Amino acid sequence: MKRKEFLNRLIGEVSNFLLEGNPLRMVISLHQEEDGAHLSFFDDRKRSEEDLKRMREALNPKHTRPELAEYYGMMAGHDTSWDARLKLIGWQIKHATVRNSDSGVQIDLWLGSDAFNPDQFTIEKDS
Repeated sequence: MKRKEFLNRLIGEVSNFLLEGNPLRMVISLHQEEDGAHLSFFDDRKRSEEDLKRMREALNPKHTRPELAEYYGMMAGHDTSWDARLKLIGWQIKHATVRNSDSGVQIDLWLGSDAFNPDQFTIEKDS
């Protein structure tokens, strides 16, 4: 799968997940490098700690399978539960963080080779 198609699929899936909550505001940020990318998603809906935990666990499975990204993406369909769809995303990425920001939820996804350093592309928390 080409990088553009892969990023489009991830952006679409996470955007659809956030739109299920009917946010009034949603922002998507993308930073690309040759060996990786950082995607950030923000909306204006704070989540409970239980919801954040479920999202973190789904997006950070113990095993990733990026070589099967296209297969997983086609398998998801639109009638799969959101927990299952987030797990499918988690299998395709290197790491994810999920937290409540000042205005709502922030989801960060990192994609890349083992040489990719996500610290260079992290949006800092407010002190």
